Amino acid sequence: MRKRLRTVVVLLAGALLAATPNVSSAEPVDGPADRSADAAVSAADPAYKVLVFSKTAGFRHSSIDDGIAALRDLGSANNFTVDATEDSSAFTGGNLAQYRAVVFLSTTGDVLNGTQQTAFEQYIQGGGGYVGVHAAADTEYDWPFYEGLAGALFHSHPAIQSATVKVEDRAHDATAHLGTAWQRTDEWYNYRSNPRTTAHVLASLDESSYSGGNMSGDHPISWCKDYQGGRAFYTGGGHTDESYGEPAFRRHLLGGIRWAAGMTKSDCRPETGYRPLFDGTGTAGWSQAGPGGFTLADGTLTSHGGLGMLWYSAKEFAGDYSLKLDWKMSGDDNSGVFVGFPASSDPWSAVNNGYEIQIDATDSPDRTTGSVYGFKSADLAARDAALNPPGEWNTYEVRVTGERLELFLNGRKINDFTNTDPARSLAQGHIGIQNHGDGDEVAFRNIRIKESGGPTGPRSGAVKGVNGKCLDVSGGATADGTQIQIWTCNNSTAQTWTLPGDNTLRALGKCLDISGGATADGTKIQLWTCNGTGAQQWTPQADGTLRNPQSAKCLDVSGGTWNDGTPVHLWTCHTGPNQKWTLP
Repeated sequence: MRKRLRTVVVLLAGALLAATPNVSSAEPVDGPADRSADAAVSAADPAYKVLVFSKTAGFRHSSIDDGIAALRDLGSANNFTVDATEDSSAFTGGNLAQYRAVVFLSTTGDVLNGTQQTAFEQYIQGGGGYVGVHAAADTEYDWPFYEGLAGALFHSHPAIQSATVKVEDRAHDATAHLGTAWQRTDEWYNYRSNPRTTAHVLASLDESSYSGGNMSGDHPISWCKDYQGGRAFYTGGGHTDESYGEPAFRRHLLGGIRWAAGMTKSDCRPETGYRPLFDGTGTAGWSQAGPGGFTLADGTLTSHGGLGMLWYSAKEFAGDYSLKLDWKMSGDDNSGVFVGFPASSDPWSAVNNGYEIQIDATDSPDRTTGSVYGFKSADLAARDAALNPPGEWNTYEVRVTGERLELFLNGRKINDFTNTDPARSLAQGHIGIQNHGDGDEVAFRNIRIKESGGPTGPRSGAVKGVNGKCLDVSGGATADGTQIQIWTCNNSTAQTWTLPGDNTLRALGKCLDISGGATADGTKIQLWTCNGTGAQQWTPQADGTLRNPQSAKCLDVSGGTWNDGTPVHLWTCHTGPNQKWTLP
């Protein structure tokens, strides 16, 4: 909602009115897959370089040459330069530093020696990007780092045949151009493990649409993940020569490269347990309040007219939940997401009793994208680093825990707000999306929710800090007083932290603790038996810091060079890079 139209307020029809959604259908909900290929992306990327590596120590795909040619074409059209090599000696720290992403194009077998592997690990940990294509999953079976990077390794494959690809994420740049179903012919790999728990699945195979799938009906075929400070994208397509002439597949590769190179943002955290509120096929359960409405086409709701709102009248959400949705602006447009408002025939219901998460490129800080409208600005630096421009899709996660609202944009936390107004409650209410007015065109896809019905369930995983390193219990010891440090991420139990929802961080059955409950700068941070004291309370902030309320100070990595083994301590909050943490 923008200031210039603030005098016109969202009109909310209550559940008692049982309003019919003003949703018109302009096209079939499953549009064509081949909507774009080599055409330049909506906003020109700055020039960058990509290394394409295609060494084979096993089976060699005839399609490699076609793949290199296609990637060169994509680079010419989209402002990146491709260097292609099969020389492993290219894997040195100095040489890799010039590339924003490295593409493993149907590599097979052991292709790097120990020194080269170390150089590539350091490249990824320093923020580099990886793109794995097809047989990249048939590579380096004895290198645990690579298995984690790729997400899953090859098990077997049936004959080349046509299959239906189910597109699960239509916001990522690698899949946003596709319909919900993508019919294509390729050699469809089975994998030794399912990457869904460690990566964000972009597309999967319908195993009933072809013969030879062996992953029990849950068969990811393309995914992305943040990994040890870098970014990793994989696609199982690309066996056949013909793949690299398909416009939709070429655009799929382009999107993977752009994301791995950091040119576009996406939420690549693993995602399980959500159910759809709007899956692109219809608006059952939704009601339109006020004038205007939304057009349904290609699985997408696009706003028109207004000022009004499409709200989910079928259920009022009580208890904790995570709401996710994908959105895209056409230009300088305006919309928002409302949460926490009651069902009512009162047209002021959402405004007076709920909160709006704003979508608007150009307004004051408390009324622009990422703000809780009129109440709290987003962390603008974090917002800007996570935001895709008009013409590209973004993903919001609105996480409600009691009266606390945390907002994530493309996987990055940008706002943290707690309701203290007794006239409002985040803990119970409806949700809605706004159609702001004529000329404000904002599109929405894939609205989904995960409910806990009570206090937020535990979240577990790595706590990542400066230089992409992980919060680590020294030596994996469990004794009270064990020093907490940073260390290269390795997925060990010493780096697995659980957030049970009580503002503690727990590892190895004990709590992250301030020695003696002291408040002085430099106080040791240690592992200690959980005791419920203020010395073990840590509150995540919108600026990425972890603050101890008792001392009003932050978790800090000591010193100015942050290597493996650097201890963490308590320090006055200053939001420097050594005080920024990413939680599971």
